[in-house]
Amino acid sequence: MTPAIEAAKRAGIAFQIHEYRHAAGVSAYGEEAAQALGVVADRVFKTLIVALHDDRRPLAVGVVPVTGKLDLKAFAAALQAKKATMADAKDAERATGYVLGGISPLGQRKRLALLLDDSAQGFDTIYVSAGRRGLEIELAPSDLLTLTGGSSADISR
Repeated sequence: MTPAIEAAKRAGIAFQIHEYRHAAGVSAYGEEAAQALGVVADRVFKTLIVALHDDRRPLAVGVVPVTGKLDLKAFAAALQAKKATMADAKDAERATGYVLGGISPLGQRKRLALLLDDSAQGFDTIYVSAGRRGLEIELAPSDLLTLTGGSSADISR
């Protein structure tokens, strides 16, 4: 059981766990998940750790569809930061407690500001990493926001 699953259980929200065999050498983790689970790729979201260039907080979390890219300018503007860049992989792993390709927005080691792309609101449930490669958690976007203290913004292109 991962910290992400434990967080969802503790919160008492409705969720489902989906497991699939992760193929070694695949780095498009979200696309792999969508294909393996037979889910429309727009419903599968990737968790990205972003370095903020402001004095208040060094890192934040962006959750966007695997079919899109994080718009770093929109992300920075939504969090009222001067600038945003992708975080260094080691910093992302250290802050979240997860390895790349398995970073979940839930149960992270440090609670970081989180923005979920507005497109998630078009689905009853979405899929995000459950804390390791080959493991997804399906939950309502509103539950994800409640559990993480996050908010929704137009951050994908």
